[in-house]
Amino acid sequence: MNYEFTIIIPVYNEEDNLERVEKELLHYIEISTKNTKVLFVNDGSKDNSQALIEAICLRNEAFNYIKFRQNKGLSAAIKAGFDHTDTPLVGYIDSDLQTSPEDFNLLLEHIGTYDLVTGVRADRKDSFIKNASSSIANTIRRTFTNDGMDDTGCPLKVIKTDYAKRIPMFKGLHRFLPAMILLQNGSVIQIPIRHFPRMAGQAKFGLWNRLLGPLMDCFAYLWMKKKYINYEVEKIG
Repeated sequence: MNYEFTIIIPVYNEEDNLERVEKELLHYIEISTKNTKVLFVNDGSKDNSQALIEAICLRNEAFNYIKFRQNKGLSAAIKAGFDHTDTPLVGYIDSDLQTSPEDFNLLLEHIGTYDLVTGVRADRKDSFIKNASSSIANTIRRTFTNDGMDDTGCPLKVIKTDYAKRIPMFKGLHRFLPAMILLQNGSVIQIPIRHFPRMAGQAKFGLWNRLLGPLMDCFAYLWMKKKYINYEVEKIG
């Protein structure tokens, strides 16, 4: 199979969701507008996630996995996925499936013109505290980055792989992916997508992760923006 699109699925203690992930991604592969494969990144899960992942990959040719020795966080899992992607396009989705794989097709419609296409969760099905803290965090981040994005925490994105591989990832940078594409003189757009309640498992982010942590990360981003090296090769002899 000549694959065109890799979907990264970060996993941390999601054993109750993985069978549904398999079912939903198999359905999406059938309807995808690109030849698609799936890459699980097991971020040091302590439950039965790894055994389930290996079983899924054994029975599905388009599914593969990476397993971390220990938990390193979402940004590390996404970076590992970028590092191990060999297709022209890469995307990711959370294993809780609060967003639908089917909506990747909405994002793929625009990836030819843009270098990153991110979802915006319409009518979010989260608690008031989670929605409010995310809204405040997005406002703070948008003020620092001027990226124009309303929902960078949305776990549904498509990126041209050559741009993704050039992102200098650090912990927390998954919230700044559009801004990091803009630093490369790339182009970004946001597209409304559906959002659903979590069906199983536990959320991995609390108030610190959604609000105070991102505020600290904004200062790290500003430092990186000042020091960022960006060049284009015109000719090689």
